[in-house]
Amino acid sequence: MADIPKKLPLYRELPAVPGNPPKTAWGLFGPNDNIGMFNLQTPEVVVAAARLVRKGAVFAMNWEQEKPNPPLFSRGRFRHTVFRESPVGHHGDDVLDNFFTQASSQWDALTHVGDFEHGFWGGITNEQMRQDKSRLGIDHWARRGLVGRAVVFDAARWRAAQGRPIDFTATDKITVADMEGMCRDHKISLQPGDVWIINVGWVAWYETLNPMERRVLASSPGMKTPGLDNGEDMAEWIFNHHPAAICADNPALEAWPPPNFMEPDGFLHHWILGRFGMAIGEMWQTTHLAADCAADGVYEGLFTSAPLNIHGGTGSPPNALVIK
Repeated sequence: MADIPKKLPLYRELPAVPGNPPKTAWGLFGPNDNIGMFNLQTPEVVVAAARLVRKGAVFAMNWEQEKPNPPLFSRGRFRHTVFRESPVGHHGDDVLDNFFTQASSQWDALTHVGDFEHGFWGGITNEQMRQDKSRLGIDHWARRGLVGRAVVFDAARWRAAQGRPIDFTATDKITVADMEGMCRDHKISLQPGDVWIINVGWVAWYETLNPMERRVLASSPGMKTPGLDNGEDMAEWIFNHHPAAICADNPALEAWPPPNFMEPDGFLHHWILGRFGMAIGEMWQTTHLAADCAADGVYEGLFTSAPLNIHGGTGSPPNALVIK
């Protein structure tokens, strides 16, 4: 188990280790860390999170694997074949072909996006990962198992209540002020190692589209979707609260497209994955969880996730649950 610093640094105190690139938390858990901020899910954190189960309501975070259909970001559609021709009878087997692990509900692993200037979490380069898949892959999270406290941000309902409903056809940015407003109004107290789950409302909106509208969305080179603000102020606010992961029901977590995709400070993925070692979850099915939180006023629960154990993998379906 990694050594957890008694005091986690604030953003303005980075780098976490002198001599590392600025604005990075590299080295926070040692020089060869493969887990990132999931190190903060200590046994004590797990025990405390288990106490949040009060009514036994279980919410699965995986959307149907077939959605969105067609897939976004030029990812392929998987082919599913079930074999029922066994001579012994009463037997089935199946295979997935062309299976993109990040085409539907997904984890982005620490191998998915790195810091534009300096590399992936801890300074690992793309060339190193081409030669050796032992560092940073989704398998490190899978072997560990992910368990902790879930915190729910119902951005869709909260923004609508403010008279500013989210525009699902635009690069509509959820700001730091919005996140703070939800914390205040929903009485959310953030803790290190939390898994943030943001209900943008995108999945529920997508379900209302007809097949033609879905095809147009998937084929549009200028696709726009709402999400977190992409700038440094959002990155700073996130890091200062030290979550283990940030997840949402939209395609990219952050508002899309980012303003400066090829600039180090213009793409929130660079900060969260590459610089901070936090996980990103996208296109999660948050609709029913958010509705329950709105009904009972409880915006936290026990979180569990068992990603696919794929050596060096860049992503996986989350296989995540929130239990209240």
